[in-house]
Amino acid sequence: MKNRIIYLVLIAITCVNSYAQGKKEVKGDKEYGKYAYIDAIKTYERIYEKGYKSPDMLLKLGNAYYFNAELEKANKFYSELYSLNPEQQPEFYYHFAQTLKAAKDYTRAEAMLVEFAKKDAKDSRAKLLNQNRDYLAEIKQNSGRFKIENAGINSKFSDYGPSFMGTKVVFASARDTGNFSKKIHTWTGQHFTNLYSANMGEDGSLSAVAKFGKQINTKYHEDTPVFTKDGKTAYFTRNNYLDGRGFDAEKVTLLKIYKATLDKDGNWTNIAPLPFNSDSFQAAHPALSSDEKTMYFASDMPGGKGQSDLYRVRISDDGSFGTPENLGDMINTAGRETYPFINEDNEFYFASDGQPGLGGLDIFITKMPKDGSINFKQVLNVGEEANGPKDDFALIIDSKSKKGYLSSNRDGGQGSDDIYKFIESRPIWCEQVLTGIVTDQDTKAILPNAKLILMDDKFNVIKEALSDANGKYEFTEVECSEKYYVRTSLETYNTKESPVIINKESGKTELNIELEKIAKPIPIGGDLADVFGINLIYFDLDKWNIRDDAAIDLAKILDVLQQYPTMKIDIRSHTDSRATSEYNMKLSDRRAKSTKEWLIKNGIKADRLTAKGYGETQLVNKCADGVECTEAEHQLNRRSQFIITAL
Repeated sequence: MKNRIIYLVLIAITCVNSYAQGKKEVKGDKEYGKYAYIDAIKTYERIYEKGYKSPDMLLKLGNAYYFNAELEKANKFYSELYSLNPEQQPEFYYHFAQTLKAAKDYTRAEAMLVEFAKKDAKDSRAKLLNQNRDYLAEIKQNSGRFKIENAGINSKFSDYGPSFMGTKVVFASARDTGNFSKKIHTWTGQHFTNLYSANMGEDGSLSAVAKFGKQINTKYHEDTPVFTKDGKTAYFTRNNYLDGRGFDAEKVTLLKIYKATLDKDGNWTNIAPLPFNSDSFQAAHPALSSDEKTMYFASDMPGGKGQSDLYRVRISDDGSFGTPENLGDMINTAGRETYPFINEDNEFYFASDGQPGLGGLDIFITKMPKDGSINFKQVLNVGEEANGPKDDFALIIDSKSKKGYLSSNRDGGQGSDDIYKFIESRPIWCEQVLTGIVTDQDTKAILPNAKLILMDDKFNVIKEALSDANGKYEFTEVECSEKYYVRTSLETYNTKESPVIINKESGKTELNIELEKIAKPIPIGGDLADVFGINLIYFDLDKWNIRDDAAIDLAKILDVLQQYPTMKIDIRSHTDSRATSEYNMKLSDRRAKSTKEWLIKNGIKADRLTAKGYGETQLVNKCADGVECTEAEHQLNRRSQFIITAL
C-alpha cells in the first residue's frame, strides 16, 4: 500500500528520442501525473501489448510499478529501456539497481550502482556506497538474528504499520472499510486504510481483529499510530481530511499527523492536526521517544535532503510543539527515510532505500546520542531475515522480551503488505567492557584506589573510575574497534598513559596497568623528563601549537605540578637548525610561551612558571647548519624541557 511508503517526491526522469504519443498514452500520462498508478499502468500496458512503446512510456511504466513497490514488474520495463538506451538520468540507475536486487541479480545491481555513483558522485547515496564497498558482507554479519513468522492476522489486502498499545497491537489495513462507502485509492487500486486492533498472544501471535477507534477512522487513509504509555493520547497519520474537507491545490490529499485524546467514556476526542503540518507538504508516521518528550516523523517538507527525511520535534510539558529539526546526514539521504521507532533502550529504528541495503526499503538501526543531539555515530542494516530484496519497514520491538513486529511485501505473503512477528535472538551491537588490574611495576603488588580516566582518541575525557580492593577497574559500554587512552595516577607513583584498541567482537578487552613508584630524588635543576619519566614535548616543523601527543605528556607535567604545589619550573623551548638563527630564536620563544599558556589554562598559577626560547643554540645532536640530517634527527631538537627551579 503506497500510502505507507510515502513516495513523497516523485523524481522526474526524462528520456531522449521519444516519439509522438497517441491519445491513450496521453491519458496514461495524466493518470501518472495524478499519482493514479494503477490506472496509468492499465493504460500504458494496453498500448504496450499492441506494440506501441516509447522510451518515455517504458520509463513511466517502470516508475509506476516502482512507486507501487512491485519491483520485479518494474524491472521488466527498466531492463527494456536500458537495452534501448543505456544513457539515462542518474536516478534511473538507482531505481534500476533496486529492481535488480528484488530479482536477486546482485552482480548487475552493483554495476548499476557503480554507474549511478559515476553519474552523480555528490549524491549522498553515492557517497555512502563509496564509503561502504563491503556493505553486503556487513549485512551478512548482522543477519540470522531474527526468527520471522506470519503474525496471523493478515488479509489479501495491505496490512502494515503496527504499534503497541498495552496488550494490543494497532495496525493499518486496506481490508473492508465499510458497508456503504468503499473508496478506492487510485495509487494502489485498494481501499483506503483504516486502523484495526488485535490481541497479542504470549508467543507474539495476533488475533481477534477489530476496527479501532471509530472516531478516528474516516473514508480516507489512517495509519501508523503511536500511543503514550498511559494510553490516553494517540498520534496517527491521516490524509489532510477533517470534517469532510482537505485537499491541496491540485486536489490531491496529502498526509498529516493528527492527535487524539481518550475521554472517560473510552471515546477518542479532540482530533486535530499538529501545528507543524502543512497543506503544501506531507508529514507522517509519528514515533515517540522513550520519555515522550520528542516526536520523530517522516516528511518531504522544504529544505530536506531527499525524497522523504526523518525529523524530530520537541513536545513541551504544556503539550505545545517546537520547530521540526532534520536528523541530518548520518540518517537522511537523497532517497527515502521513513517509519521511525524508538524503544526503551533508546535504539532508533527506521526504514530507508537510500542507505546501502538488500533492495527496496530496508530496516536500519542506530543509537540515540546520549547528549540529546543529532550526532548519530553508526547506522547498521539489521540484516536478513528482517530485510530482503523487497520492502521491509515499520519495525517495532519490545526491549525486554525482544519480541516485535515488522511489515513487508516479501514473497509468500497473503497481501501486498503483511505483518510479521519475530523474536530477536542476539543484539546487533558489539558490546565490550574494558577491564584490568593495576599493580606495582616492580613488586607486582595490587594497587587499590588508583584513579583511572578513560579518554577517546582525541583525549576527550569520557568517564573515571577507581581500582577496587583487588586492584581491578572496569569501564562499560566502550565502542568496539575504537582506540582509547587510560590515564592512571596514584600518590607516590608516576602517572601513566596507556593506549588500547577495543576488540571488534562482543566480550571483554583486558588492559592491565603497571605503575612505577617515584623513587628518584627531585633535585633543583633537574629535568622533569628524567625525574618522572616524562617524554620531551615535540613540535612540528615551523609550528608552535601543542600537538595531540604532546598534550598527553603535558598532562603528566600538569599532574606532577598538582602533586607538588610549591614546585616551580622553567620551560625551555628549542628549534632545529633550519631557518635563520634570528627566526629560530623567535620561534622557540613562541613555543615556550604556548607551553606555558597551556599549563596556565589548565590551572597552574603563572608565578610558578617561567618560559624562554633558546632557538638553535642548544642542539642535542650533530644537526647544525649545513649538516645533512634526517627528519627524525631534526625532530629531536624541536622540543621543550621542564627544569625544576624550586620546591
